[in-house]
Amino acid sequence: MKNQRSVSLIALIALFLSLSAWAHDGPPLPENRDLDTLMTEFGWDVNMEVTTQKITDDLYVLFGLGGNIAVNIGEDGVFIVDDQFPVVMPKIRKAIGELGGDGIDFAVTTHWHFDHAEGNLALGPAGTWLVAHENSREMMKTDHVINLVVAAYEQKAYPESAWPDITFDDDMQFHLNGQTIELMHFGPAHTTGDAAVIFRGSNAVHLGDVFNNAGYPFIDAGNGGELEGVIEFCAKTLLHIDEDTVVIPGHGPVTDYQALSDYVEMLVVIRDRMLEMIDQGKTLEEVYAAKPTADFDKKMGDNTGFINRAYMSLTHKRTY
Repeated sequence: MKNQRSVSLIALIALFLSLSAWAHDGPPLPENRDLDTLMTEFGWDVNMEVTTQKITDDLYVLFGLGGNIAVNIGEDGVFIVDDQFPVVMPKIRKAIGELGGDGIDFAVTTHWHFDHAEGNLALGPAGTWLVAHENSREMMKTDHVINLVVAAYEQKAYPESAWPDITFDDDMQFHLNGQTIELMHFGPAHTTGDAAVIFRGSNAVHLGDVFNNAGYPFIDAGNGGELEGVIEFCAKTLLHIDEDTVVIPGHGPVTDYQALSDYVEMLVVIRDRMLEMIDQGKTLEEVYAAKPTADFDKKMGDNTGFINRAYMSLTHKRTY
């Protein structure tokens, strides 16, 4: 028995060393920006108009400043997914009113990042029931630096009035407006608290920033996000929807099952290329030079932040 314990201890030490061999401090943290400066650099204009796309008779998507908002309207009230910023809330409320909604009863945030959850600061005090994964609620309670590679942003703790009132761990369901709305979590991905929101009656899913249809995904590796997790999260979501499901991304145009499937395949190819180079001991600079995303860049755009955060997540497995 003693010898068996010794062998097990040696195996655990070897595993730790093999994982730690990849760990490193990474590039220096970029200069911190305030929110106004960050919005300017991102080209986000607070004077923009909120536009609407109809998905079904009771489900719509609002495009404005930040993450896409799904809106379900019916006899039981108004249920939204993600809420952008307080400065945009009057325009969001106006758009919902024009669709026949009165107020906002429930607001799910797909994750805790400011461009999807900052609207909680307006909705919480107004009486909206706020909903999120339990990890997102915890993240909202304290300060966190988000390394965006081109800049850093310190998202300050929200006041208690903006914390989610209702949380879930793996899954939960709402039954309102004549349909079942399922919230699912499949582990760390874009963040550690992502939610896929499936509107069964409308056959649509909102994935937040686990699925970015405007470019490469951002992986918040500094706060526990993982490229492997993004792949797994999207792949598992595909198992819970069908080929006719409407797919609402965190950013970019509304799309379909095939686009999400293609996204997973692309990320698997890039991950495998990067892991091969990491196993060879290549640095981040050497991975950049090898151009592991070259055949996707024309469609997906700038790869700088994606490669940086993907490399960090792959080289820090279990060592956050």
